[in-house]
Amino acid sequence: MTLKTRSGVKKRVKVTAKGKFKLAKAWKKHLLSDKTKKAKGRNKYGLIVSSTESRKIRQQLPFA
Repeated sequence: MTLKTRSGVKKRVKVTAKGKFKLAKAWKKHLLSDKTKKAKGRNKYGLIVSSTESRKIRQQLPFA
């Protein structure tokens, strides 16, 4: 059976230099005028995925 990459995960997840997975945080796309500067600042950087979640992502991205 052929290993296939989940294309939805491939679009949403970046792999760091050390092999960890990085995601964009939610709540940053629209209606930003209603959110405080503090709330937008906390949401600024990506999120490093936990080890339990990274196992699931590694199964979906076999070539990452």
